[in-house]
Amino acid sequence: MSAMNGFLYPRTASGAASLIPAPPWYYSGDLLTVEYRTDPANVAALLPEPLEPAPEDPGAVAFIWADWQSCSAGREELLDPARSQYKEAFVVVRCSFRGVTYSRCVFIWVDKDFAIARGLHQGYPKKLGSMWQTRPHPFAHGAPQIGPGGVFGATLASYDRRLAEAVVTLREESESNGFVNGHPMAHHRIYPDISGEGDAYAELISSGASAFSGGQAWRGDAELRLFEAPTEELARLEVDEIIGGYYRQVGAEWNGGSTLARL
Repeated sequence: MSAMNGFLYPRTASGAASLIPAPPWYYSGDLLTVEYRTDPANVAALLPEPLEPAPEDPGAVAFIWADWQSCSAGREELLDPARSQYKEAFVVVRCSFRGVTYSRCVFIWVDKDFAIARGLHQGYPKKLGSMWQTRPHPFAHGAPQIGPGGVFGATLASYDRRLAEAVVTLREESESNGFVNGHPMAHHRIYPDISGEGDAYAELISSGASAFSGGQAWRGDAELRLFEAPTEELARLEVDEIIGGYYRQVGAEWNGGSTLARL
């Protein structure tokens, strides 16, 4: 019998069929963000034990669209773009654990299987979806500019139902692209028991970028609409007050995290 290799399933003797390679993973992308406030009770309802609401602005939410290109350390995916390019839309709130404030992704949709596989390892609750966002370009004939007056739209759908749509109009430079997604992430990694009763494995972990760089952030006015769907709970994070919209191009490396608690 051969030894099985590969970071994730399917594992084979060569390991070539594994859905994803081992970290580190590298990302370059464009982020379109809308921050808003909802009833803090809506956020609290999505925080499992042992997490608690953030002590400041507990109802703040960030809805982020991302157009990514990614790769592993060998960078061979960049020459096979179907394996490196993907899109996602995700919802981030803030929480507290043992007196420390964390960011937490409560909903996320992606359009590639390798992105879902990474989420299994990182604790992101990824699902398949269809997301689109306006792309900038230095020549304005068919694209907005990253600057004053640049207008960007974004949509999210799943199972043929639209879940969200946003419009951001840039006004001025900003020190950041928001505050909600500005902390280390606190995520649950779980694997249900084969009996279907309880979890065979569960831990609370913290992770974040092991390296990061970003271009000039821009902020401006934003509109955001959420829609009901039979298999989603996104609309329960209803929009009470828009904080602002942001655009930023970023690059990051992800290379693991740490265990906060065994559950």
